[in-house]
Amino acid sequence: MGDISNTQYFKVDAEPEDSVQAILAEVYDALSEKGYNPVNQIVGYIMSGDPTYITSYRNARSIIMKAERDELVEEMLETYIKYNGWDKEAPRV
Repeated sequence: MGDISNTQYFKVDAEPEDSVQAILAEVYDALSEKGYNPVNQIVGYIMSGDPTYITSYRNARSIIMKAERDELVEEMLETYIKYNGWDKEAPRV
């Protein structure tokens, strides 16, 4: 038996947090592979909060629930804005 007068220190490394972009990409791929329309299914999930819109194939349902629904919308909107060039400061009329 060891010295019980000292407190032992135990450290668990936290799992790396998946980025929302990576989560969306994984779920999109899984839905596509299963033959679903990924846009419709992800929108259904975001609007309703019902995870059954997302397939459990490739663990997609568990993966998408790692992000809050508002984070998913924010990521998609930011990407859409950048894609369309709206992120540049435009002159106000």
